[in-house]
Amino acid sequence: MENEYFAHETAVIDEPCEIGKGCKIWHFSHIMKNSKLGEKCNIGQNVVVSPGVVLGNNVKVQNNVSIYTGVICEDDVFLGPSMVFTNITNPRSAVIRRDKYEETLVKKGASIGANSTIVSGHTLGEYCFIGAGAVITKDVKPYALVVGNPGKQIGWMSEYGHRLRFNTEGVAYCPESGEKYKLENNQVYKL
Repeated sequence: MENEYFAHETAVIDEPCEIGKGCKIWHFSHIMKNSKLGEKCNIGQNVVVSPGVVLGNNVKVQNNVSIYTGVICEDDVFLGPSMVFTNITNPRSAVIRRDKYEETLVKKGASIGANSTIVSGHTLGEYCFIGAGAVITKDVKPYALVVGNPGKQIGWMSEYGHRLRFNTEGVAYCPESGEKYKLENNQVYKL
């Protein structure tokens, strides 16, 4: 049976793994055994998807990203160029901790900017937006805009990736989609 995905001739794909229909895997990327890619994922150049990693549908992985064991990305996640995941809090070359990998969950629609670092063991909420170069050391709320080192929340983002400006009633509208959002008890909800 012919593959229902595209893989550049320089890509390395270990078996067994699952690669969904319509995926594109580009130059010098490595999909390791027991990883799972949903449909229509785009894996850029020089990407490593480690054993056991799960990517949902329509995940976009830009060039030079290593997605280590323990990472789960839900649908529609964007991983910017050269961003970094970790999977051990206290790595040492001489100490083997393969049985201690920590889970990092990136929820639906989240975007992680170029050169960001995501320290393992945290959840990044739905549609959160991590600015370029940020270092994430704790959980991130849904729709949160986080920048800096260490990462600090400075606002909220719409599902279309626009900064939300809330009025005195705690209501904001996305300037592109017109969708309505509510800020209540330091949480954002789409109405």
